[in-house]
Amino acid sequence: MKIITNISRFLVGILFIVSGFVKLVDPMGFSFKLQEYFSEAVLNLTFLEPYALWISLFVVIFELLLGVMLLVGFKRKFTLWSLLLMIVFFTFLTFYSAYFNKVTDCGCFGDAVKLSPWGTFWKDVVLLVLILILFAGKKYIKPVLSKKFAFRISLLSLLGCCVLANYVLQHLPIIDFRPYKVGNNITEGMIVPEDAPEAVFEYAWKFDVNGEEKIIKTTGDYPKVDGELLGVETTEIEEGYHPPIHDFTIERDGEDYTQEMMQEPKLIIMISYDLELSSDEGLQNIKDVTDKALKSGYKVIAMTSSSPEQAQPFKEKYGFNFDFYFTDMTTLKTIVRSNPGLLKLNEGTIVQKLHYNDADELEL
Repeated sequence: MKIITNISRFLVGILFIVSGFVKLVDPMGFSFKLQEYFSEAVLNLTFLEPYALWISLFVVIFELLLGVMLLVGFKRKFTLWSLLLMIVFFTFLTFYSAYFNKVTDCGCFGDAVKLSPWGTFWKDVVLLVLILILFAGKKYIKPVLSKKFAFRISLLSLLGCCVLANYVLQHLPIIDFRPYKVGNNITEGMIVPEDAPEAVFEYAWKFDVNGEEKIIKTTGDYPKVDGELLGVETTEIEEGYHPPIHDFTIERDGEDYTQEMMQEPKLIIMISYDLELSSDEGLQNIKDVTDKALKSGYKVIAMTSSSPEQAQPFKEKYGFNFDFYFTDMTTLKTIVRSNPGLLKLNEGTIVQKLHYNDADELEL
């Protein structure tokens, strides 16, 4: 039992540390995922949406800290009960999400590892079993070296988490797991290979045959049935290939300028997923550097999900002398974890990405 307990202790501790860390380097991304869970379409806890960032910070820091505390053997009873309550809650949440197909990606490992809803649920079930093993063998969970050492390591971990969280929120994630990281080409990221697998759909055709309802399921052509078609339900049974970058468009006045912009050799983009939620200081910082960029021969545009009517007051207030284009809000949130933020491109390749606090570091 001692060996099984120690193996479970190591696996649970490492998994919680890794899971917490990949979200801690990008807490803003995890907060967006929590907003999705809190939405009316999922848990209908919309009153929590304004606090999503603070909740995400607490969850990821606590998750990482529990992993450290388990490995060093600090506060055994508190650690085990916290692990159990956390995994029970998330097992319920992931089951609900998978069964009702509410959220396609739980965000358990941020953008580093994508798991299917059911894959996430079974991962939590395995973790639950391992934590129950820890309860059964809790007498074997003892402090490493000494209680004082375990306390110091746990305290240093907490302080380190707080410092890291503050840094990435004031700047950008120190590790970028998204397809829009520096060095990637947006156009290439949208390409679908010729031999890419296509999605397979199942069609449930509902017919009225001689007064009786009959359902015929196919994965291909319309079935030959001597009856009246009442309706059809479509279910994706095999997922097709999805390029790393999708739903990326640059639109204005009903026209798509994506291809044109991706050919620009010197392009600076101000990104704001919602102008009304953007930082006043950040917009002013970006105004200063974009003026310099225009004088240096760069083409400058803005990408936002805000409407032209919403954007116009901001153009006038800050004196932005460049055009605003429309892009999907989720895409903009994925591109840069800053509202507003800056992107520098060379023929579609991301050369530089900046938080508004670092706008003056734009290389021209």
